[in-house]
Amino acid sequence: MPPLSPKSLASLVESAVSTRSSLMGRAAHAQITKNLGLDLNAFLSNHLINMYAKLDRPDSAKSLLSLTPSHFRSVVTWTALISGNVQNGHFAQALSFFDTMRRESVQPNDFTFPCLFKAAGSLRSPILGQQFHGLAVKLMLIDDVFVACSAFDMYSKMGFLGDANKVFDEMPVKNIATWNAGISNDVLNGKLDDAILKFVQLLRESEAVPNSISFCAFLNACSDGLFLAQGKQMHGYVIKSGNGSDISISNGLIDFYGKCHELGFSEQVFKNMNERNVVSWCSMLAVYEQNHMGEMACTFFQKARRSSVEPTDFMVSSMLSACAGLAALESGRTVHALAVKACVDENVFVGSALVDMYGKCGCIDDCERAFFTMPRRNSICWNALIGGYANQGRADVALRLFDEMTHHSPPNYVTLVSVLTACSRGGMVTTGMDIFESMRGKYRINPGPEHYACIVDMLGRAGQVDQAYHFITQMRGRPTVSIWGALLSACKMHGKRELAKIAAENLFELDPQDSGNHVILSNMYAGTGQWDEASLVRKEMKDVGIKKGTGYSWISIKNTVHVFQAKDSAHFRNVEIQAMMAKLKRDMKEAGYVPDTKLALFDVEDEEKESEVWCHSEKIALAFGLVALPSLVPIRITKNLRVCVDCHSAIKFISGIVGREIIVRDNNRFHRFKDNQCSCGDYW
Repeated sequence: MPPLSPKSLASLVESAVSTRSSLMGRAAHAQITKNLGLDLNAFLSNHLINMYAKLDRPDSAKSLLSLTPSHFRSVVTWTALISGNVQNGHFAQALSFFDTMRRESVQPNDFTFPCLFKAAGSLRSPILGQQFHGLAVKLMLIDDVFVACSAFDMYSKMGFLGDANKVFDEMPVKNIATWNAGISNDVLNGKLDDAILKFVQLLRESEAVPNSISFCAFLNACSDGLFLAQGKQMHGYVIKSGNGSDISISNGLIDFYGKCHELGFSEQVFKNMNERNVVSWCSMLAVYEQNHMGEMACTFFQKARRSSVEPTDFMVSSMLSACAGLAALESGRTVHALAVKACVDENVFVGSALVDMYGKCGCIDDCERAFFTMPRRNSICWNALIGGYANQGRADVALRLFDEMTHHSPPNYVTLVSVLTACSRGGMVTTGMDIFESMRGKYRINPGPEHYACIVDMLGRAGQVDQAYHFITQMRGRPTVSIWGALLSACKMHGKRELAKIAAENLFELDPQDSGNHVILSNMYAGTGQWDEASLVRKEMKDVGIKKGTGYSWISIKNTVHVFQAKDSAHFRNVEIQAMMAKLKRDMKEAGYVPDTKLALFDVEDEEKESEVWCHSEKIALAFGLVALPSLVPIRITKNLRVCVDCHSAIKFISGIVGREIIVRDNNRFHRFKDNQCSCGDYW
């Protein structure tokens, strides 16, 4: 068999690189040695050095370099070494080779500079990047489209936006990759208007034709900025330009419409897709979850499973978030099992979603177990665990975890919200104020509306309502709905009618259509027997067309959700429910329960008031749970409004009478009732 030609041997080496096969590469090297011996020519030597560098065999590449005569070492040789090391993440080593190359008086070319800019950017070294930029200008290579694009990308990713824009504007020729980099980097840096203007500039001034990356980058800008009109215009342009069937663009449109809360358009885009990939299904599922349509997300997830879509980490984490929003523990456990089966349960985002789901479903033990079984943790999972304990009223544990977190991961904005919430619900005013005062200096976090609302809530719960109002008057910026809402709730709790009126008037101005604020003020007047004032507030609501939001409680049994309203008698097991409620009422009165009729909001006789508070939705849901669930199984109820004082007292009595654990999640926190006690310590 005649010896192979250098060209054929080089093809063998290139095949090893394209298949990333070290075994094939060594075999090709052996064949070259067999054919030519150790005296390699520059052509094959460069191919072999490139192969070992690209296959992440730096020692072999260096050994081969040392055997290569210096007169064979050209810019191709050094660029192959630099490129391979950059490709495999060895940025410092790549720059070391560049230093040696320069000492051998070899000048870099247009292939070398993109690697150097990437290395400088990855090492976060603007000084090196600027030096490489200066050298490219000196060698008159900066006008090369690939060199200039790499310099632009480096400056953008390091946050040197002024330098990046200057490089971009001075480029004599821009290909579509350059335009895409410019638009994408503007989006990443929050320069959404600039991203849109660059796309318009691309259409007007360039001969380059936008591709799917261009369209998706533009849609990302519209998604982040909630630019609905511009996104719709882009949708029309996509169809007009013949790109309507592109899967990537369709996925971007689903995401865009979802983030702009236009669910109908997202569904229409998904429905009209001729071909879908797993990203399409994940995007549509995320749309339902992000728009708080948990039930639709669950239904869609089942549809995806029936269509043989394998669950990905993104899909599973979105589904777990939907279950968390619904407090659907059974569904959450099912998704957890799927995550284990699909081997994505150790993914940090799935793990964080599991911690969050169990925490929001009130299963603090499972929440903690999911946290400690994660192989690595980020701030999201720490926040979820701290928030889980905060919602349970376990401020001491939440604060201990916060202290531990500071040794592993720096706290962020959300962390401080969870910690201050824990202090509020645990009545730890001094600790909460100390943490709030240290936010800027110790944690480099500027307090936001959520933090101020936590402080107002904390002071108000502790009875320091006047101090809470003073705190609002001294805060920076205009108080938000949540801040005045916290004050109004505190005024209701402690009977501060004058301050309640001030808080309510501010809330009516900020959010005139929210019925909840009117109802709280009306209830407050009714609770103190001021029926004329209560009726006046209700009349004002009616005059401006505000309708009171309906209170619901629901309980999930065997993957079926049963929903109840106050005085509900429509359930198919209503006879059993009413019989259970009558029995509970007798047993509770024998145990010393006295109804809190202040919660009856009508000026009627005491007997009617007692009947009024007894028919609240959470009591009906609890009676159904006692009828439908086996003994010893915890009863889990979710309510869309805050649980009232009388229901809270009644459920404490019931937990002792029936010997069951009862967990109620209202719109504010968890209440874990057991043996006549609640985890909140009657402080909510």
